[in-house]
Amino acid sequence: MLTLGEKLLFLFLVVASLSYAFFSFRYVYAVIRRGQGAMPTLAQMGSRAVAALTEWITQGSIWKSRRVSTIFHVMIAWGFTFYFLVNFGDVLQGLFPITFLGHNIIGDLYRLLADLFTAAVLVGMVYFLLRRFVFNSPALKYRSNIKLFEPVLQGAIRRDSLIVGLFILAHVGFRLVGESFAVAQEGGFDPWRPVSTLLAQSWDGLGPDALTVGHHLGWWVALGLILAFIPYFPYTKHFHLILSGVNFLTKPERTSLGTLEPINFEDESVEEFGVARIEELPWTHLVDAYACIMCNRCQDVCPAYVTGKELSPSALEVNKRYYLNTHLEELGQGECSPQRLMDYAISESAVWACTACGACIDICPVGNEPMFDILYMRRRQMLMENEFPSELKTAYRGMERNGNPWNLRAGDRLNWAEGLEVPTIDEKPEPEILWWVGCAPSYDPRAQETARAFAKVMAAAGVDFAVLGEMERCTGDAARRSGNEYLFYEMAKANIETLNEVSPKRIVTTCPHCLHTLGKEYGQYGGHYTVIHHTQLLSELAAAKKIDVQRNDSSDTITFHDPCYLGRHNGIVEAPRAALGELGATLVEMPRHGQQSFCCGAGGAQMWKEEEHGAEPVNVHRFKEAAATGAKTVAVGCPFCLTMLSDAAKQQGGGVVVKDVAELLAEQIG
Repeated sequence: MLTLGEKLLFLFLVVASLSYAFFSFRYVYAVIRRGQGAMPTLAQMGSRAVAALTEWITQGSIWKSRRVSTIFHVMIAWGFTFYFLVNFGDVLQGLFPITFLGHNIIGDLYRLLADLFTAAVLVGMVYFLLRRFVFNSPALKYRSNIKLFEPVLQGAIRRDSLIVGLFILAHVGFRLVGESFAVAQEGGFDPWRPVSTLLAQSWDGLGPDALTVGHHLGWWVALGLILAFIPYFPYTKHFHLILSGVNFLTKPERTSLGTLEPINFEDESVEEFGVARIEELPWTHLVDAYACIMCNRCQDVCPAYVTGKELSPSALEVNKRYYLNTHLEELGQGECSPQRLMDYAISESAVWACTACGACIDICPVGNEPMFDILYMRRRQMLMENEFPSELKTAYRGMERNGNPWNLRAGDRLNWAEGLEVPTIDEKPEPEILWWVGCAPSYDPRAQETARAFAKVMAAAGVDFAVLGEMERCTGDAARRSGNEYLFYEMAKANIETLNEVSPKRIVTTCPHCLHTLGKEYGQYGGHYTVIHHTQLLSELAAAKKIDVQRNDSSDTITFHDPCYLGRHNGIVEAPRAALGELGATLVEMPRHGQQSFCCGAGGAQMWKEEEHGAEPVNVHRFKEAAATGAKTVAVGCPFCLTMLSDAAKQQGGGVVVKDVAELLAEQIG
């Protein structure tokens, strides 16, 4: 226990530390509150509390990659989380003549966990310091073509990582030293503090006064470092320990990983759309900047970054963080940000390189959503600045005039079905299933083969279906993800009016983008429908023995490419594999598959524009991965993936066939 003078000094330092910290935390809160959108209510946060706490403690998403580093990170995270209790207990023991939690099984288990977590944190921290400063891990770096805010460019991340790392080593290390002196005072052995006991052997021969001084020194340095660190805490990467929990607790409840927040075009008071400056982002995306671990896992899975483009979702969050730190007081006092995000956080090329695949969101261990920042910036560029890739004009014009981005006649939408029995909704007003054919299967010659194959399978299975025919228009997915939210809004309203008149029982589509838009986003405007993917229907029919498929030789090999908007955005990974299972061929998986699949390169409206300059095209990169499995056939479940991977197959010299799941089944129907 401390002397009276030490207690008074400690309490004075606590007050001083918290007083200085108050201003930093107040400015951080003020900056976050400047973001757009309403804060969740206490009831909403209460309903999420258990799930948020579970995610925060288990670190669920971090286990998806880098298993070795993840183990060491979890050692630190769990240890430091437990240290909230440890530091509280040490303060009480310093101020009062007590043993925290007593001399009983609960107290003994507490001291055992404190001892083991101390060792875990020290080992983990040494690993990360060596990884960054000795081995200079490439995973923690950015390519030279990535835009970085000046302090980041000058090495701020390394500096801050060193400060935080040394602080953790010193805080936990001196706490261990203090405990080892305490064990030495108590006889030199405590089975509930094995690590401290081991270190206590070093103090053999020291007298009682020396042991007391050592114990006090360990206590003072360990807790003194905490008091010194608290005012600096909001400026450090270590802030993610707290703000990640805030992220999990307050993120908007989305119907899917990729569902964007709508713009209320009926509100005449809104004069500007999209995001130009950091304070115009949703407030949860300002939390993202503080929650970021700076681990770069998101750029590892970003198709644009992997193929050499200027986009790094990690750099975007890091640049935001250091910009906020640099301008914290001004922004916290309500001043306008002096620079646009595209001046310091991300380049224009990077904004348009995003494929909206959602991989960065899916992999982030703290729930960050950099993809949405980019799409909201696209809205600004499109709706306010009129600055967007010129190739998109053709697609926009086609959607506006003819209801399809190919800008082909609306009257030709059903030409693909010539010679097939494909009833329209006028001919069959109340079908069990409404087939939303989509623009690609209606107009693209290669995708039309998928439509004809699916029609053949449904006819063989006796499915009661109909199509909209000329009444069908593009869902507007490409418009929304390229920033043309108003065009999407107009198309959504028109399609919802049509669908509400038809009142379909179920909708099936061969396009995951249509699946996502109809099923997950039209609900924002009153269009609530049950929408399934054609591979789900095919697996249903196969399970019900309604289709008779002649099985292939099992030596035939197929690999399935999971479309981003099927697997990652909507969680549909088993249905296409179940349907392919009917073929009898051997299914081989690519390293990146299921919800961790790699993009084909067509999403985010990339289908309608030239790809940004990089080391190689995204579709070629993905096709090489598919070809490396040795499979003879690449199966897909998306017309865009079909086009992109077919083009890549031609560029790579052929030898591997790319086909939709429906085509493969249709070929084998008896």
